[in-house]
Amino acid sequence: MKGTRSWKKTAQRFRVPVGTVLGVVFLAFMHPSVRSLWIGGALAVAGGLWRLWAAGYIEKGRVLAQGGPYAFSRNPLYVGSFVMALGVILAGQGYWLLPFFLAFFLVFYLPVMRAEEGDLQRTHGERFLRYADRVPLFFPRWSGARGDGSTFLWSRVVRNREHRNSASLLVVLAILVGRLWLERYL
Repeated sequence: MKGTRSWKKTAQRFRVPVGTVLGVVFLAFMHPSVRSLWIGGALAVAGGLWRLWAAGYIEKGRVLAQGGPYAFSRNPLYVGSFVMALGVILAGQGYWLLPFFLAFFLVFYLPVMRAEEGDLQRTHGERFLRYADRVPLFFPRWSGARGDGSTFLWSRVVRNREHRNSASLLVVLAILVGRLWLERYL
């Protein structure tokens, strides 16, 4: 058990830096087409919008978010990250990178989700357990969802610094567009 707890904490600490490095390496191997940019870019933007929506509902460490996308998934921020990354890989036609991305996500994000669940259970007790019984850990369940009546607030998006993720996504997509342009015209 101690090794598992230790890895959960390590994964929490290093998921963003490791993911950033992997993302930069992945970009080096991508060769987008106009079609792949449209399809993958649309998917990546959808993931980014999902993250923005989730960030407008969560008050980290204070309130158990159950409204908005939290009525469909207990981890909508990670769902958004997954969809964004999948979209970028498709946009860059880096299909062979998919197994590496999936392995990274399972090795880092699943333990993080479990560690955060433990924190939420300790903080919110029975209320969290009732929520966890009706809302899936990751993959959204669209039927039977019911929120808590909370509202989306842009101030939460800013407080959660989600605008940084949105800006990063736009930079990555601009790099892919630039790469396509360079490969076509130079």
